[in-house]
Amino acid sequence: MAEIDSATAWPRPGVGYDPRTYDPRAFDPVAVTVDVVALTMRAGQLHVLLVRRGEEPFAGRWALPGGFVRPRRDDDGRTWEEDLSEAAGRELVEETGLTAVEEGRVEGREAGGATAGGPEPADRRPRLPRPARVHLEQLGTYGTPGRDPRMRVISVAYLAFAPDLPDPTAGGDAAAAAWLPLRTAPGRPVFSPSALAVPAFDVVRLDDLAFDHGRILADGIERVRSKIEYTPLATAFVGEQFTIADLREVYATVWGRAPHAANFHRKVLSVPGFLEDTGAMTERGGSRGGRRARLYRAGPARLLHPALLRPSGPEPGPTAGPPEAGSGA
Repeated sequence: MAEIDSATAWPRPGVGYDPRTYDPRAFDPVAVTVDVVALTMRAGQLHVLLVRRGEEPFAGRWALPGGFVRPRRDDDGRTWEEDLSEAAGRELVEETGLTAVEEGRVEGREAGGATAGGPEPADRRPRLPRPARVHLEQLGTYGTPGRDPRMRVISVAYLAFAPDLPDPTAGGDAAAAAWLPLRTAPGRPVFSPSALAVPAFDVVRLDDLAFDHGRILADGIERVRSKIEYTPLATAFVGEQFTIADLREVYATVWGRAPHAANFHRKVLSVPGFLEDTGAMTERGGSRGGRRARLYRAGPARLLHPALLRPSGPEPGPTAGPPEAGSGA
């Protein structure tokens, strides 16, 4: 049996580890949660998903969808541990009631580099529902002491985005869920839900969000602003086929200023592997009216070279307006 340091209840250096000697009570408890910054394009505007908490702490406050990473049981009663990306996908489904799902584990890569969508392990974990067509990636880790009044909680934040996700329906411990449009204006993001949809709030600022979710949301927005410069991430906000005008609208909305139309058209077509011509055209008098436009799809490129740089000048901060009618709040 391994020797135990009585002061730390931890095997001494160079001594083999024996799980029978390990006492987890010797350490302060730490919980792990996931929080999701979910973004989508609706009616030409970038929207963020928020849920109104139905339980303490912060009951009645707006928050990002999220919750504790937890063990689960399959139909045969076997217990298995969630991957972080599995927990993020589960929380996104449970707390919002999004029903446009497909079977399979959440796509993405964990910090160690293993693909979460890879082969199932020997314990044959049950497949989880995940929002269809959702791009999910890890944003960062947040562990400032006191961020959760209940105990020491470390949160792993995820970014999720897809084009035109459906209206959410609050589920789990969420009292309400809504897509709030992000607009650009000087200062930090501000959410102004309509009185009809959210009667308890007139204005919700970043600092009003539960926990440290304001910081997480601000980090998520800046991550997206940066990544669409050098990756094809902007194509995750449009459908499988799209026009260059559709893509430019994404860049304009996320950056808070529209790139020059002619220059943008030339640049995106000059980046190897960014776009593929489908050979199809839009119908005359479509959603944008005017002339027919060529349809493209995302190409195989993982990185954009040369990068599409943000227009120079002071960056306006994002702000959010009221949720759209029927947003589920």
